[in-house]
Amino acid sequence: MTPVFGITGWKNSGKTTMTECLVSEFTRRGLRVATVKHAHHGFDIDHEGTDSHRHRSAGAAEVAIVSSRRWALMHEVQGTEEPRLEEIVARLSPCDLVLVEGYKREAQPKLEVRRRGARETTPIAPGDPTIRAIAADHPVDSPLPVFGLDDIAAIADLITAELGLAT
Repeated sequence: MTPVFGITGWKNSGKTTMTECLVSEFTRRGLRVATVKHAHHGFDIDHEGTDSHRHRSAGAAEVAIVSSRRWALMHEVQGTEEPRLEEIVARLSPCDLVLVEGYKREAQPKLEVRRRGARETTPIAPGDPTIRAIAADHPVDSPLPVFGLDDIAAIADLITAELGLAT
C-alpha cells in the first residue's frame, strides 16, 4: 500500500501552497510523489469547444486525453456517489508517497495548516486524532508538534518519520 499523508485546513489556510512546497521537497529528496486534491464544488479541466469536451457532452463516461508529454483521464460521476479517497489512491500509478489536499474527514494521518487570514479559524486538531502536527503563521498552543508555514524541511522530516519513508 502506498503511504498517504493529508494536508488539511480551512479555506484560504494555505493548503495548496503547503502541498506544492512538500511535493518540491520530497521530489528533491528523490521520491516519486502523487497528489490528490479534493474539490467541494464543481470543477472542469476541459473546456467547451475541445474534442474531449465534445466527447463528454455526448455522454462518454470516461474520456482520456493522451499526448507525448502527459495524459489525463476524466471520469463523469453521472449520478453515482463521489468516490472514496481509497478508490482514487488505488487508481494512481505506483509512487513512493501520495499527498492528499483536503479530505478533512478521512482517516489518513494529516498536517493541519492554519493561517490568520483563513475563512474559518476554529482549530481542527482537538477533534481529529489523525492530525499529527500543525503548521501555522501564528503561535499555537498544542500538544502536537507545531511548525512555521515555511519550515518545509522539518515538516517533510515529520512526514517521513510518521510514514517510515526512506529518503
